[in-house]
Amino acid sequence: MAASADCYHCGSPVPDRAPWHIELDGEKHPLCCPGCEAVAHAIVEGGLESYYRFRTELPERPDEQTTARADTWAVFDDPELQASFVHAEDDGRVHATLAVEGITCAACAWLIEHRLNALSGVTSSAVNLTHHRLRIAWDPARIKLSRLLAEMAAIGYVAQPYEPDQAQKRLQREERMTVRRLIVAAVGMMQVMMFSIPIYFAGRDGMSADFYALFHWLSFALATPVVLFSAQPFFQNAWRDVKTRALGMDVPVSIAIGCAYLASAWAVITGDGEVYFDSVAMFTFFLLFSRYIETRARRRNGQSGNALSGVLPTSATRLEDDDSERIVPANRLAEGDRVLIKPGHDVPADGVIEQGESSLDESMLTGEYLPVTRCVGQRVVGGSQNMENPLVIRVTRAGANARVAGILDLTDRAFASRPRLAQMAARMAHVFVLRLLMVAAAVAVVWWFIDPSRMLWVMLSVLVVTCPCALALATPTALTAGHGQLRRRGVLVTRADALETLSAAHRVIFDKTGTLTRGEMQLVDTRPLTDDLTAERARALAAALEARSEHPIARAFAPFRDATLSAVDIHSTTSQGLEGRIDGRRWRLGKPAFACHDPASPNHARPAAPDDGQWLLLTENAAPRAWFRLHDAVREDAADTVAALKAHGLEVELLSGDTAAAVSELAAALGIATWHAGQSPENKLARLQTLQAEGESVAMIGDGINDVPVLAGADVAIAMNGATDLARTRADAVLLSPRLLRIAEAVEIARATRRIMRQNMVWSVCYNAAALPLAAVGVVPPWLAAIGMSASSLVVVGNALRLTRWQTRPAPSVSSPSPVAA
Repeated sequence: MAASADCYHCGSPVPDRAPWHIELDGEKHPLCCPGCEAVAHAIVEGGLESYYRFRTELPERPDEQTTARADTWAVFDDPELQASFVHAEDDGRVHATLAVEGITCAACAWLIEHRLNALSGVTSSAVNLTHHRLRIAWDPARIKLSRLLAEMAAIGYVAQPYEPDQAQKRLQREERMTVRRLIVAAVGMMQVMMFSIPIYFAGRDGMSADFYALFHWLSFALATPVVLFSAQPFFQNAWRDVKTRALGMDVPVSIAIGCAYLASAWAVITGDGEVYFDSVAMFTFFLLFSRYIETRARRRNGQSGNALSGVLPTSATRLEDDDSERIVPANRLAEGDRVLIKPGHDVPADGVIEQGESSLDESMLTGEYLPVTRCVGQRVVGGSQNMENPLVIRVTRAGANARVAGILDLTDRAFASRPRLAQMAARMAHVFVLRLLMVAAAVAVVWWFIDPSRMLWVMLSVLVVTCPCALALATPTALTAGHGQLRRRGVLVTRADALETLSAAHRVIFDKTGTLTRGEMQLVDTRPLTDDLTAERARALAAALEARSEHPIARAFAPFRDATLSAVDIHSTTSQGLEGRIDGRRWRLGKPAFACHDPASPNHARPAAPDDGQWLLLTENAAPRAWFRLHDAVREDAADTVAALKAHGLEVELLSGDTAAAVSELAAALGIATWHAGQSPENKLARLQTLQAEGESVAMIGDGINDVPVLAGADVAIAMNGATDLARTRADAVLLSPRLLRIAEAVEIARATRRIMRQNMVWSVCYNAAALPLAAVGVVPPWLAAIGMSASSLVVVGNALRLTRWQTRPAPSVSSPSPVAA
């Protein structure tokens, strides 16, 4: 067949220089848009190319509101447009968050992910069922964004860049429409029942033929809007599933509603047969009601995370060079801008306070309801609220780079993988639908020989009572509730399988500095070792070496910076110290073995620290010049956290790069029996791998760059609230709250979530196993099947909602440890 100027798939005109085509029988045929290209390739690659050879007419042109036009999706390939919502990853891939229309259940999520993950160039895709968002990662060198959007449109889901305001409005519109459908179904059900009850009690012989026919015709009229309006989403989703050959739970639902309605309508028109309009209306109402409750529950549990998208104010008061005030959109702020934050106003970006002191409400981010005091030099986070006095901050991160935006991205990343139990439930629900249809067909055949008059109603009861709604809801609802409970407590789960892994952990390993201790080092003693070096000069030299470091130790020397001293050729050795050149001399600051190392005389004696505690040695050309003693206070709830973890049956271990004296003193104060000092990142990772080889599942808690290797190697990694950005990206969960006790609470909630997921799975399987034979033998009528199916779904949702009110056990009472010199 020769190529034509019209689209080979749908017959529409092909735009000039259109790049879309399909090759068939060695010939290249033009296509009009990415949507037709996606569908045509799906047909040919699926082995159905004979469709094009033997078709007698062109397919109906898809609705332009839901399918791709060429210019609709091609515009999203513009780099300037993508800059606002497509983010680059370290390995050359990119990812974006899209808002998706038409998602109704877990089957929709499965279909979208299954279709996208099969595309060459897509590395991952995951649907956030709670907020109707899709996080997708792809290789831009192999596939374009327009192709991804067209693929989704081809299977009935329109996607666009996620914008919080628009997404929220869309969800509100969907919820209002659901309420309207529910009201119509409820009114229809009540009215139909009112006309059905006299028929059930009196029967055909107990009332006049006119009233009998009148009640049936009135039921017919009342059930029609229920089927055509309230049940419309079921039919739309079922048709989409059939077209994509991915059977979801709406297929048996639509068959049941449609067959019962048509059979009842035929019985009314002909005056012969059973009428079950009441069952049709009841089934539609209960199914809508259970889905509405489930959707509300998911959205309510996701509100705290979704609210972050709107936590940054829309405007900010920027201070110009002459200190004049100017109101600007918050998304136009840039690094280095000075912003005035008045009392009662929200902080529009991350920054450092330059003027003022005030209390800030950070509850939206950390879950801690008590305000915290911030003063000059301290950092503030965008989204917190100024409570008392005006502040002037210098912006460090704004817009998409702010911490709030990072939290949102981590939240979406949490759905990029699913726990093993959730994956199993999704596969079971998908396979169950096909088997259910086969069983229903077999039941219909058997009843055709037993009693043809009851065949249809028994088959409908089987379809309705065993609808896998509860099975599909079993794990997503529990996961959403568990994530929401942790989020409210200041624990942000960044990978979905973290909950399951944390619930099965055997051992928790803590880093020391910045984890069990505050990570706020203070210089408490300076001891020069030569007469020509004063304590003030020694501190200034050390501060010059630490000037470019972000390590907690560097902050201890920051107050002693001298503008006349500058270090060059600075090199840092992880867990040992750093070196650099000042005025042509080589200086080192760190552990004695590192600071005194001299390749020319490697065996020369090294001085011992003056006494217990954490001491750093300053050397000049390997010659000792001064000692510095640092102090880091232990977190107030560190001992309670260790005790609580032990009460949960977990082993607690401490790995630190500090000296044995400092580590042993801290371990004794906190009741940690297993500890290791002087550990490099390689040593920590080796210890972790040894434990894993022995069959233990290990959780690692850390905060610094030196913790990144062991965080990446742990079964589940938790980063502290003050962790570096690199540590956060390698972690499975991030503490937004400074309270260490949240870790023990996270373990308890993770175990409760896993337990509830298993309960829901067992209930769903047992319910279907018990209900199927009862329906197949004709014991369960259609109206009771509708109630049973809805009740099973509500049981699953209600059980999961227990997590929203979960109260963790109080931590064992432990006396606070005495201050420890870290």
